[in-house]
Amino acid sequence: MLNISNNKLPLETINYPFSSLKKTETSNAKLFFRVWTWTFIVFGISFLFLPWTQNIQSEGKTIPLNPSDRPQTIDATIPGRIEQWYVKEGDRVNKGDTILFLSEVKSDYFDPNLVPRSKARVLNKEGSIREYLSKIKALNDFQRAIESEVLLKQQTIKNKIYQITLKIDADSIDLNRVKLDLQIAKIQLDRTVSLNEKGIKSVADIEEKKFKIQELVAMLNSAENKLNISRNEKINLQVDEKAILNDFIQKTSKINSDIAAARASIMDTESYLDKLRSEASNYEIRNGFYYITAPQDCFITRILKPGLGEIVKENESVLTILPASFPLAVALYIRPMDLPLIEKNQEVRFVFDGWPAIVFSGWPGNSFGTFEGKVAAIDNDISDNGLYRIIVAANESKKKWPKELRPGSGAQGIALLGDVPLWYEIWRKLNGFPPDFYGSGIEGEKIEKIKGKAPLKSVK
Repeated sequence: MLNISNNKLPLETINYPFSSLKKTETSNAKLFFRVWTWTFIVFGISFLFLPWTQNIQSEGKTIPLNPSDRPQTIDATIPGRIEQWYVKEGDRVNKGDTILFLSEVKSDYFDPNLVPRSKARVLNKEGSIREYLSKIKALNDFQRAIESEVLLKQQTIKNKIYQITLKIDADSIDLNRVKLDLQIAKIQLDRTVSLNEKGIKSVADIEEKKFKIQELVAMLNSAENKLNISRNEKINLQVDEKAILNDFIQKTSKINSDIAAARASIMDTESYLDKLRSEASNYEIRNGFYYITAPQDCFITRILKPGLGEIVKENESVLTILPASFPLAVALYIRPMDLPLIEKNQEVRFVFDGWPAIVFSGWPGNSFGTFEGKVAAIDNDISDNGLYRIIVAANESKKKWPKELRPGSGAQGIALLGDVPLWYEIWRKLNGFPPDFYGSGIEGEKIEKIKGKAPLKSVK
């Protein structure tokens, strides 16, 4: 029975119903052990051939998707003294609501009537420009009047010259007639003297002829003087015509000089006027900077300069805000070796801090409490921590992300890749190989695994 000797008991003795022999019979534990062992072996081998979704896991935090929706600071555009706060931390304000009032600290802007006075200076300079324009208009009118006057004077001089020319012609004719009469008188005198010598004419006739010659000589001198006077009058008229033209040129030059000076004054005044307008606009805009308003609907997250009477420098931050409503995203950081496995619109599962979840990373369909997203952006530059950042936005067609999420909440991201057998995934991790690379096919084909040999682990 105990196999101590070679003498064995007969079979009928063993099966004989002795109570002592029944107590020494072996149990079925060995059989059960074999059955369970083989069951576990078969189940384990079958389990190794189950499909496993490869993935890349990384930690990140929630951020606003759009840069304009991320936390931002509000700066004081001008230096000033804090006079009154209209909000406190945690308040929700609408766009345009007043947050803070500052008072002036620069002596150049203490005058409360600075803007009206600046506008008054602008109006005065605009009036100066109008006066200069009126002066130019008057000068132009004066120039046109002078031109008309000169034209009339020139026409008058021309008429007079024409008249004196006719007079000169008449005087020349008279002179020639007197000369001819004088010649005839001299001939008649000579003939009378000849006849007197023959006794035909008397001495009285001779004296009469001589007297007539003297009259003609006087008439000749008078005609020559008259002709010379007419010629001098013509010369004087021609001189007057040139004088009129010179006077016109002189007056026109003076008028053009005054017009040019007025235009130069207008340009100087306009330049100064632009400066005054700019100053007036700056003063008016500066008055609007005394009140700091909300740029959008937002929450007041932190006040950086809380004390009343504190001096705020130019462009110094006074508070931080967070937009009231914005789409959230998750910023994940992945290793450089995993970057080629990530592409836009790739599915990523999340587990947010504070939300319970049961996660099977290789079987995402069987996980509970996870949320889905899609890769929206991939940084091309490595971060300071030696990792690459990817931005994952919510998948609107799937389960909505919790409304209670806030920027900065922690998140565990699981980027889903392709399916492989479980044994292959275990073998890959034991050897330290990266996940398999999956590429996108053309025209929206399904992502397929690039077939080939297992990657070789680098050996140093």
